Amino acid sequence: MFAWRHCLIACCLLPVTACQTPNYFLLHPDAEPSAVNSRVEEQTAGDLRLHLSWAEPAGAGPFATVIVHPHGGKTIVEMQGVIWDLAQHGFLAVAVDYQRRIDGQWRRTLFAWREPQDALQALLAVRRNPRVDGGRIALLGFSQGAMLSLLIAATAPQQVRAVAAYYPVADFNAWFSRPKRNFIEAWVYTLMRRQFRSESGARSEEEFTEILRRASPLNSLAGISAPVLLVHGEQDQSAPVGESRVLWQRLRELGKEADLLVLPGAVHIFNFRQLAPGRQAWDYTLDWLHRKLAAADAQPPLY
Repeated sequence: MFAWRHCLIACCLLPVTACQTPNYFLLHPDAEPSAVNSRVEEQTAGDLRLHLSWAEPAGAGPFATVIVHPHGGKTIVEMQGVIWDLAQHGFLAVAVDYQRRIDGQWRRTLFAWREPQDALQALLAVRRNPRVDGGRIALLGFSQGAMLSLLIAATAPQQVRAVAAYYPVADFNAWFSRPKRNFIEAWVYTLMRRQFRSESGARSEEEFTEILRRASPLNSLAGISAPVLLVHGEQDQSAPVGESRVLWQRLRELGKEADLLVLPGAVHIFNFRQLAPGRQAWDYTLDWLHRKLAAADAQPPLY
């Protein structure tokens, strides 16, 4: 969620497991499964560049499709095992990351999306694939990627069938303002907020506050029509489990279909660090995706 230079400081505040280097193949294949075809491509839409990594099952399709967004600072490279896993379970899967053209150079930034249409670009790219079933598209994201997934679903509610969001922040402004446990934690969050503002390009505090508001899924939930699965670790100290509980409660208040899965003892990015809760969450997610993306005349698979 934040820059590498703050990670060492943050580790002083977190459980040991939260500071372990993530293993993106902990639960997922580390090599392309048989009968799965992979490819990588790049697309540009104005000042936004998309990198897409595809994993397609054998057959003509069209297939139920899952768009995967990585957590902050990561790219399609780290999501390779995730999309291979999805493909071997019968989904067409595509991981997406973004760069933005700033001062004539393509840069990675937490705020690659600056225009309303930016949220649509991944959907547009995926729907151009003739093997994609446009009526059965889901979004799956981790941390920042979970927030992007929720925002896409709110922007294009008729094009998204389901959203699985792992450990998102609900509201950036509230997240930065929440009480801190000690002065070290307060210092870390002050540094992170400064970094976020620098990356945002905001020219004033008021503009930055508005950028954070627009980037916060809590403010867009009314636009979502798809069922939402929220997955969170109980011991997450980076994005506390209360973030998902706030989103779940608000979705329910709005009359939306929402499930909340909380994993005891699990930390931030637990599914790439902790095998047992990671496996439990992933198996639940696969089953949930199969049920939500099932064709109208098909029965969900049995495990």
